[in-house]
Formats: sequence, C-alpha cells, structure tokens
Amino acid sequence: MKKRWLALLLLVTLLLCACGGWDAGSEPTLSRESSGDESLIVHFLDVGQADCALVESGGAYLLIDGGNRGDSDLVVSFLEQQGVEELAAVVCTHAHEDHVGGLPAVLAVYPTGAVYAPTRTYASQVFDDFVYYADQQGLEITIPSPGDSWVLGAAEVTVLGPVKSYAETNDTSLVLRVELGDTAFLFTGDMETTAETDLLDYWEEEPELLKADVLKVGHHGSDTSTGYRLLYQVAPEYAVISVGAGNSYGHPHEEPLSRLEQAGVMVLRTDALGTIQAVSDGKTVTFTWDNQSARPETPETAAEECYIGNVNSHKFHSPDCPNLPAEQNQVRFSSYEEAVAQGYSPCGNCLG
Repeated sequence: MKKRWLALLLLVTLLLCACGGWDAGSEPTLSRESSGDESLIVHFLDVGQADCALVESGGAYLLIDGGNRGDSDLVVSFLEQQGVEELAAVVCTHAHEDHVGGLPAVLAVYPTGAVYAPTRTYASQVFDDFVYYADQQGLEITIPSPGDSWVLGAAEVTVLGPVKSYAETNDTSLVLRVELGDTAFLFTGDMETTAETDLLDYWEEEPELLKADVLKVGHHGSDTSTGYRLLYQVAPEYAVISVGAGNSYGHPHEEPLSRLEQAGVMVLRTDALGTIQAVSDGKTVTFTWDNQSARPETPETAAEECYIGNVNSHKFHSPDCPNLPAEQNQVRFSSYEEAVAQGYSPCGNCLG
C-alpha cells in the first residue's frame, strides 16, 4: 500500500506540478457497500467538466474514463477508498483530455487486465502518457469492434459503437452497455447526433441492445447529443450527466434537458449531487449521492400532445420544429411511440 502511494506521489509530481497540491477535502465520501456476486455498482465520480465512472461487479472493476489530468489524485484516491487492488479493464471512450486525463495515473498505480480505446494515437501529451503507462504494463491498447463483449463479475459489457470512422473525435467515442439481469447502463462518451443516428441504424435489427435503465448522457448534456430518436430507442428511466458547475460551455443545455423531461426521465447531475452511486440487483436500480441537501430533477408530466404529424408527408415533429405543417395538415400524438405506431417517421431536423 505504501509503495502504491509513493508511486502515485511521484506521478502526481511529474504530471500535475502546475495544478497545485492534492486537496484531501475534495475526496468523494460515499462509503463502499458490499457488492456480492449478483450486484452491479456504478460510481459516477464528480470530476467537474469531465467524465469518470467506476463499475464494479463480483469484486471485478472496470474504469470508464478518468477525468482531466488534474483529477488524477482524486480518481486514484477514490479507487483506493473502494478497496480496488487491480482493474479488469480501463476504457478511454475517446482521446479528449477531459476523458483520458486521469488514466495515466491510474495505469501507473493499478495492475490492469486490458485497456480499450478507439485509437492508439492522438496528438496530445496526455494521450501519449496514457499509451506510455499502458506500455509499461505490457498492454497494447485494444480497439474493440461493435458486438465485442466480456464478462465483469456477474455483469456483461458489450461494445455497441462507434460503428463507423469519424473525423470528429467526439463521434469516435466507444459506446458501452453494461448489463446485469434485467437492468442495463448505457455509456456514450461524447457521442454526438451524427454517430447516434449511425448507431441506431446499425443496431436496427437488434433494438433491444440499446435499451437501458440508466443513460450516461452524452457530451456533458450538450445539445449536440441525446437526440429524440436515441431517447426513444434507449427508453431510460434515469439519466446521469457528468458536468462541472458554472462551466463555460453552458452544459447541460436546455434542449436535451427538455427532451429528457418529455421522455419522463429522472436526471441526476454531478454538479448538483456530487459523486453518484447506482446499485443494481439485476431487477431494480437505486441511487445514492454525496450532496444530501440536493435532489435529482424529477420530470414534470409531459404535455398531453407532444408531437405533431404531417398528414401529407407522414413525418412527425417536435412542437417547436420550424418545419411544422400548416394547421389543417397537422395530426397530434401524445407520445413518440404513438406516432411510430401510426406509421409516421421522425423529422430528420428536429428529431434526428
């Protein structure tokens, strides 16, 4: 244990000298609950305007992203607090610093079984550090394909995307579905609507693979992600947004929050709740969080008439779409499902 912390101290000194010292008061405070062999625990760490999630089942651990470089000590401290001795796998969803930043520190400290990413090269020092510490463990970064899967304790992890090559780094995000029994979590990295549409088309014949109880909202709640069609296919009950308070991007944007509300999804945000813990027994998912004075955002009852169809084109739209048909050509639907059941297809502009 002492050796591990000495290694961490050295790494933090090398990588984080410009970021100031480690603030022990910023550690997450959630206590560890016994996972047992038939449970799944997902910790959505509060790493500000970044992403990091620790997935645990049957004593096996998977780390998805590692926050920014400045979050290195926080992430390693949290793993230590949870009793992690080794990691079954580390996943870098994509090469941006707010996802890969803390992973070099993790790989410098924790023995790891496998490392996954959508690429092995990216023009940044922090990604080079990520590759270096994977190499130090004798690990070659694996670029998985859609449909690849592996077992994590009692849970199963399936790679769903990306399904194409993209120039936009956000769209290269690895998309993972973690399933235990009748429950599932969907992690989308920073995938945007172009990749969302491709993903949905790719799995059109197996739509059940996209269903999930918990959606880790893409791109910190940006309007470039979490389109209507994705929400319809995933049909989540809960959505977790990893986002920094008062961030300069204005995340989460109002548009995806409105879409989540219309879909009846409860929203849990790290900027309000702190580190969030979700526990599944294979049948239900329950949540706890750091900031006990805050509460998730419970959706209001959606308006009775949510979607407007065009009787001529058989397309249906959101109520605020600029391409709504003339009133005499409108038909109203109370849900996305009703519109599809009536043979209407979603507008490509407003519903993706």
